Amino acid sequence: MDHIKAIIFDLDNTILNRTSTFEGFSQSLINTYFAHLETTDDILKRIIELDEDGYKDKDVLFNELLHELPWAENPPHAELMEFYGREYVKSAVLMEQAREVVQHLKGKYKTGLITNGKTEIQYGKIDQLGIRDDFDHIIVSEEAGVKKPDPRIFKLALDHFNLSPEQCIYIGDHPVNDVEGAAKVGMRTIWMKVNQPWQDSITTKPLHAIEHLGELKDLL
Repeated sequence: MDHIKAIIFDLDNTILNRTSTFEGFSQSLINTYFAHLETTDDILKRIIELDEDGYKDKDVLFNELLHELPWAENPPHAELMEFYGREYVKSAVLMEQAREVVQHLKGKYKTGLITNGKTEIQYGKIDQLGIRDDFDHIIVSEEAGVKKPDPRIFKLALDHFNLSPEQCIYIGDHPVNDVEGAAKVGMRTIWMKVNQPWQDSITTKPLHAIEHLGELKDLL
């Protein structure tokens, strides 16, 4: 790995435990709006199901929730979006050993973060976790004007670090957005196995597939 100069990460379900974060937000939503119900287990399950692991547009998600859930009184859509922006960020939780691993790697490599999402939400989670300074460069798709798997967002990181693709390893959980996207610009990749299944249509294989970030200490 002597030729590797930078390790670049995805955020959600790679550095940030997106599953636990959204569950925490969903429970906050239930506590605020569904206290009139005796049991809410089915509601929690349905919110998480409709969210589609974060890949559903939130405007669409909250429209669906407004129509489907047993509200005592339907709040305005804008109120729910504001609640999401505030409470979702507050619920941010790191993956196990995430900060320890990133700080360990930062002593050996440049570190970067490329994440799809809204600028305010993504930076809000990053700052809630206190990890902004753990990365030498952060790219959020909304402010960049391009999102994964578009190769241009990966090239932005390469240009910033002034490195060739072969000098970078990209680590993420989504087979298409992260592994295939980064591989298409020539980066080496590591797949973080969380919720997204591998797709047989992807011909580019990652260097490694890991289930815990702690595995990177031995690999890198």
